[in-house]
Amino acid sequence: MSRRWIVAALAVLGTAALPAGAAEADSAATFAPVACPASVGAQVDCHEARDANGAWVLVAMPKTWNRRLIVHAHGGPRLGAPEAGDSAEDLDRFAVMVRSGYAWIGSTYRRGGYGVRMAAADVDVSRRVFWSRWGRPERTLLHGQSWGGNVAAKAAELYALDIDGRPNYDGVLTTNGLLTGGTRGYGFRADLRAVYQYYCRNHPAAGETQYPLWQGLPAGARMTRDDLRTRVDACTGVDQPASKRTPAQTANLRDILAVTGVAEKQLVAHLAWGTFHFQDLVQKRLGGRNPFDNATTQYRGSRDDAALNAGVERFTADPAAVAMLAYDADLSGLIVLPTVTVHARHDPTVSYEAEAAYKATVDAAGRGDLLLQALTDEREHSRLQDATYASALQVLEQWLDSGKRPAATAFADTCGRVSQARDACRFIAP
Repeated sequence: MSRRWIVAALAVLGTAALPAGAAEADSAATFAPVACPASVGAQVDCHEARDANGAWVLVAMPKTWNRRLIVHAHGGPRLGAPEAGDSAEDLDRFAVMVRSGYAWIGSTYRRGGYGVRMAAADVDVSRRVFWSRWGRPERTLLHGQSWGGNVAAKAAELYALDIDGRPNYDGVLTTNGLLTGGTRGYGFRADLRAVYQYYCRNHPAAGETQYPLWQGLPAGARMTRDDLRTRVDACTGVDQPASKRTPAQTANLRDILAVTGVAEKQLVAHLAWGTFHFQDLVQKRLGGRNPFDNATTQYRGSRDDAALNAGVERFTADPAAVAMLAYDADLSGLIVLPTVTVHARHDPTVSYEAEAAYKATVDAAGRGDLLLQALTDEREHSRLQDATYASALQVLEQWLDSGKRPAATAFADTCGRVSQARDACRFIAP
């Protein structure tokens, strides 16, 4: 692979100029007071600024601050251009952290769309912005949720230490994180596109421009999410009560779900990701190259697996696209900080099996002593119980205070102490 090709590839991914210049990013952020989400409580001040790269950063500062900072990496990725106020939803979701006395900062990232290294750089810029304005806290913790878990894990690999080997962060927490990295995280959605099209033949429909399904959409396509939902409902009746579906819709829906393992309630969401996010990833970040492969996949669970496997669209990954995606988003496991990961056993968006994949990566790198993982029996992806977040933070703090990796039972034990709500503690044995 030539140096010229590598430089061109990094430019497509938006990573050629990373990391961003610290001095410029730090000095350019001028904060203005903004309203806080009500969920953080009355004794909190919120501030917003735009950094030198164009990302909006939002800070929540408790009036009674525990001298600890949460640096947050949000999920998505969001496809639209970042705007002021975008991080308020993230702050609301993790308000329990602020109510517990932590300062919190979240970045929108400099642009919408895929780019794990870009997002990781912007997360670290937000840390530096906070330190420049409010001073270095006693402890700085890095947190990522969902795709933000991939971002936070990448940021921990790239920015955990400064140029002299001193820690920028003290610990890492991921919740429902996409810890498989990029090359293993999205293949099931490519499979879903192929299986869906075999049964439904309406994405794309006959008479429309035909394109390889791994593209998501052609570069100039203008389909909306509502358009997609209409097509999915026409084929499967997914928006109709089961009693209102035609026999053909019922059969289509049954086979699609059985073969792919996608939950009915998440069908449109996963197809949307495999449509609009694939379009962004392939067309804008990978130069039109294909990172997905189902050339030898054997689909099972339908009424007629032989017909499905004979008729489904097949595609073969471009090694250059896989290499670009791996560079951007895959993880090395070379962690240097105490790292806690928590995942919902019934997460409908990112399988809890991502945790086992990450453990294998970290163990292979010889860093297993720095990783502690927990499961809950929750069924949500984007928002876990407040008690889950609060307990995970406390376990990480115990680890940092004592210098000793806690036992797996520490999560349930801690939750029993910090939670006042009945049935709020959902930790289960791995």
